[in-house]
Amino acid sequence: MVRFIFAAALMASAAHAEDMVTYTTDQSFDDVTFGVENAILNLGLVPENVSHVGDMLERTAADVGSEVKVFEAADVFSFCSASLSRKVMEADPMNLGFCPYDIFVMQLPDSAEVTVGYRAFPEGPMQEVQSLLDEIVKEAIGQ
Repeated sequence: MVRFIFAAALMASAAHAEDMVTYTTDQSFDDVTFGVENAILNLGLVPENVSHVGDMLERTAADVGSEVKVFEAADVFSFCSASLSRKVMEADPMNLGFCPYDIFVMQLPDSAEVTVGYRAFPEGPMQEVQSLLDEIVKEAIGQ
């Protein structure tokens, strides 16, 4: 039974990883987050929120009984595009569930690499949003 639960957890973890589009770089975490914010702004969009997930997990570790350092640093940028959001939600109002759009930047402990990415979207109208996110991420890391 324990093996089944462990195997199911591994499969779930792999499935989640497959739902992400990621890029790695040897640039610093600060340079990548600066690049993401500027790439969003360069498109005339405004980051609605920056969640400092890494800081929150570090700050609350002892409170939840953990000594695990999950990230060296991790932020999530959330934003929307009025025109693109209208377009995809006019195509299917259920696309509301994908808004706001998020781009994450993370660095794992003891790693020089920084990973930047976003959640993959389903085929159809949301692919235009995925293209936008890909454009932002690539600009942020100079690709």
